[in-house]
Amino acid sequence: MSKYEILELPLKFDLENKAILKQASLAHRQLAELKGVAHTIPNENILISTLTLQEAKDSSEVESIVTTQDDLYRYEIKAENFEKSPASKEVLKYREAIRTGFEKLRKGLPLTSNLIQEVQSVLIGNTAGFRKVPGTELRDNFGNVIYQPPQDGNDVVRYMRNLEEFINRPEMADWDPLVKLAVIHHQFESIHPFYDGNGRTGRIVCILFLVVNGLLDLPILYLSRYITQNKTEYYRLLQAVRDSNGAVADWQAWVLFMLKGIEVTAAHTITIVNGINRLMAEYKAALRPEFGKSYRHELLNHLFFHPYTKIDHTIEALGISRPTASRYLEIIVKLGLLDRVKVKKTNYYINRKLTDLLINHAKLEDN
Repeated sequence: MSKYEILELPLKFDLENKAILKQASLAHRQLAELKGVAHTIPNENILISTLTLQEAKDSSEVESIVTTQDDLYRYEIKAENFEKSPASKEVLKYREAIRTGFEKLRKGLPLTSNLIQEVQSVLIGNTAGFRKVPGTELRDNFGNVIYQPPQDGNDVVRYMRNLEEFINRPEMADWDPLVKLAVIHHQFESIHPFYDGNGRTGRIVCILFLVVNGLLDLPILYLSRYITQNKTEYYRLLQAVRDSNGAVADWQAWVLFMLKGIEVTAAHTITIVNGINRLMAEYKAALRPEFGKSYRHELLNHLFFHPYTKIDHTIEALGISRPTASRYLEIIVKLGLLDRVKVKKTNYYINRKLTDLLINHAKLEDN
């Protein structure tokens, strides 16, 4: 078992060698492009809704909470006669936790221990807060204890206060903010401050840190897919720092992994955002001549805010009557922009091109 003694931040050595600075530059380039293309989508809630749903699913997969895309979307729109799976509930709690944190930051609140606890509370559904009782251990797939985080509740609070200070005081370390992000994530996972939800909360903290530092305006850069694809390496590098008791070389390997993840994930997200933009332009070009003066931007936004919709949601989104909502949706089906699927007595309308973009693009990249 690792006897790793967590060091208070900042670390007493420089992490930024040539390889790290080069990789940080590549990651920054992709982040800057992503920040720019995000503004090409007229309604930011479309990106927040669709992309956070993807992140929620991928992050939960890291924790072995797996759900299908179809279950996820149907649960989100409260499809009638749909059995709500525990996995879908967990995924949607994750998305709500991201939204909670982001909304607080938008109001000008700092990324503090209290905010992190609030995010975790939404995620897990209780208010237990930081660990107070000893006994938490991290085990491998064979049940062997590989790491024991701080056991004393006072130590957990002390380390989290130090982490909070490191997050909010740039002068504590003259490092690139992405290098800081990698250190913050490792530190958080090693403190393991909660009884449950540490991995998912830690990845939300990464998202919020990017927003706090102005590297993104929206919480749309999600590392969970990259971590899922490289799960073995992620945990190996995380643990290597502990096993070597914080050797510089192991820290640097960890930082490089995280920086590469940011670069790769940002590039993937750029492709998704550009794809959404192209689809919205395609749908707009088809809808405007068909609807004429009745066309409204809210209609287009509605079709992309939820990959699945139904008449009741269209009524609510557009403020129109049931007959009008039904007629609108049927017109869009005839245009080939939505698929109509009947479940029991209810018609659901699926933006199949959007779901294909979100699901199949990821599959193509994975192959």
